[in-house]
Amino acid sequence: MADLRETLHIDAPAALVYDLIADLTRMGEWSPECERVSWRGGATEAVKGAQFVGFNRRGTLRWITFGKITAAERGRHLAFDVFVGPMAISHWDYFVVPDSVPDPLPEGGVVTAGCTVAEEWTDRRSATSRAFSERILGDRKGHNKKGMRLTLAALKRSAEGEFHRSARGKAGGSAS
Repeated sequence: MADLRETLHIDAPAALVYDLIADLTRMGEWSPECERVSWRGGATEAVKGAQFVGFNRRGTLRWITFGKITAAERGRHLAFDVFVGPMAISHWDYFVVPDSVPDPLPEGGVVTAGCTVAEEWTDRRSATSRAFSERILGDRKGHNKKGMRLTLAALKRSAEGEFHRSARGKAGGSAS
């Protein structure tokens, strides 16, 4: 069971939102702690078993983590484990649940396609590692809760912006 879970509704299609999340190289755009992510070992996308390196920062402290994708169900679920050296420190899950579309459609037939994203964090550090980390970084759970909220809010802005730009482009293109 996850130690933390944050959810947020996004007014953009689940497939678009999932694709943004799964493009881990963009995580630095949304996360207040992760500066950037690079794929490792020839990986170029989030598929089960793909590995990546994360470059993180909190104040003046910087560190590198390594990750491995453990689940990648397009449009629905992305999960990965994070390691510092050989030690597993966390597990992250992103669940994308599309809004249900009413049947029959409302008069006019217009339905905003949206989804709810749940971000979950599971602390996998040993008790010793957790105690050491708390001395250096402070309350990790509280910090991550705030960071998850900020990450989801930034993801929402990106996803809704991309979706609405795309919709305007299609509407503008069909009028020519």
